[in-house]
Amino acid sequence: MKIGISTRLFAAVLTTAVLVVGVVGGLTHRSFTRGFLGYLNDVAAERLEFVGPRLARAYVRHGSWEFLRNEPRAWFGLLRPVVGDELPANAPVRPGMPLTSDLTGAVQRLGLLDTQQQWVAGYRDLDASMLRQPIQVDGRTVGWLVLAPFQSVADGGARRFQEGQREASIATAALALALAALIAWWASRRLAAPVRQVAAATHRLAAGHHDTRVDVDSPDEVGQLAHDFNHLARTLERNEALRREFMADVSHELRTPLAVLRGELEALEDGIRPFDRAAVGSLQAEVRQLGQLVDDLYELALSDAGALSYRFGALDLGVLLRRVVEAHRHRTEQRGLELTLQCPEGPLTVPADEGRLQQLFDNLLENSRRYTDAPGRIRIEVQPDGACWQVDLHDTAPGVPADTLPQLFERFFRVDGSRSRSTGGAGLGLAICRNIVLAHGGEIVARASPLGGVWISIRLPAA
Repeated sequence: MKIGISTRLFAAVLTTAVLVVGVVGGLTHRSFTRGFLGYLNDVAAERLEFVGPRLARAYVRHGSWEFLRNEPRAWFGLLRPVVGDELPANAPVRPGMPLTSDLTGAVQRLGLLDTQQQWVAGYRDLDASMLRQPIQVDGRTVGWLVLAPFQSVADGGARRFQEGQREASIATAALALALAALIAWWASRRLAAPVRQVAAATHRLAAGHHDTRVDVDSPDEVGQLAHDFNHLARTLERNEALRREFMADVSHELRTPLAVLRGELEALEDGIRPFDRAAVGSLQAEVRQLGQLVDDLYELALSDAGALSYRFGALDLGVLLRRVVEAHRHRTEQRGLELTLQCPEGPLTVPADEGRLQQLFDNLLENSRRYTDAPGRIRIEVQPDGACWQVDLHDTAPGVPADTLPQLFERFFRVDGSRSRSTGGAGLGLAICRNIVLAHGGEIVARASPLGGVWISIRLPAA
C-alpha cells in the first residue's frame, strides 16, 4: 500500500506528540507520587512533636510503660489531639485555632519502644532504619517514639486526592493529544500541499510539457524548491527551443550548399554549363563551405562535451597576439580596415594551449574583419587585471543592438537572422571561442564598443 507524504507527516507529528505526552505524563506522575508520599511522611513526622511531650508526662504519672502494654485504648487515648496540649511550647496559640488533623493516618504508624529497644505499644513492625525520637524525663531517655514511613498511599482521603490528580492528568493528556492531532492534520495538509503540487508539476514536465510552472510563494525551503523547479522548467524550455532551432539551422546550412552542388551538377549534366575550370572552382567552393560547416559542427560538439584536446603550457600572450595580428594585417588592410595592437612590453605569461588560443584570436579577428564596414578600425588592447590578463578587441561600426549582445556566443546566431553568404560563416565561430575561453578558466563577454562597433573582452588567468 502506497502511503502519501501527508499521511506520513501526520503520523510523524502525532507520534511525536504522543511520545512527548506519555513521557511528560509518566515523569509527572512519578514525581507527584514521590512528592506526595514525602509530604505525607513530613506531616506524620510533625506528629512526633505533639505526641512526645504527652508520653513523657504520662510516664512521670505512672512511673513506667506498663500501663500501655496490651492496652491499645490507653495508647490511642494518648495519641488523640487535645486542645492546648498537642502544640510545642514555643508554638503560637490563637483562640479558635483548629487542631492538626490526622487524615494522613500517622497514628497508625507510631510505635513505642522502652530503653531496651523492646516494643511497648502501637505499630509493631519497627526497625532501626525508621525515624525515631527519644522520650526524655529529667534529662534521661526513658523510651523511643518510632514512626514507620509511608510506602504507598493507604488513607482514604489521600487516596481520593491521588485519584483526582490522576484523572486530571489523564484529562489533560487527552486534551493535549486532541490538540496535537489537530495541529498534525493542519501541518500535514499545509506543508504537503505545495510538495504535492511540485510533484505533479514534475510529472507534467517529464511528459514534455516544458511550459509547466509552480505557483508557490513562501519564504521556506518549499518556496525555494518551487523557485528552482520553475528555473529548471524555463531552462528546459529554452534548451528545447534551442535544440529545435539548432536542428533547423543545421538542416538549412547543409541544405544550401547541397542545393547549389545539385544545381551545378545538373547544369553540367544537361550541358547548360560547360565543364571547365570555372565550373570546377564553383563546385570546390561549395564543397569547402560544406566541409567547413561540418568541421565547425564537429569542433563545437567536442568543445561542448569538453572533449577538445588541450596541451597547457607556459605561453607568452604578447608574442602570440603579435604573430596573429601580423598574419591578419594584409587581408584586413585590403578591406580598408586599420588593425592595431597595444600590448605591454615584457612576457605576458599565461597557462594555455597555444594552438587553441591562436584559433580563438583568429576567429575573433576574422569575425571583426567580416562585419566591420570600411573605412574602419580594429584595435586590440592588452592590460593586467588583478591575477589575470585582459584582452579587449574593439571595432568600429556597425554595432550590435544592446539586447542581442548576450546572444552573440550562441550557435547559429546572427544579428539580422539572415542566412545569406554575403558575409560568410555559419554562426558557429563565436560559440567555439566561448568554449575555448571557458576551458582556459577565463571569461568572455560582449559589450558596445566606444569606437561604435562591438567590444569583445577576454580575461585569462596569468601564470
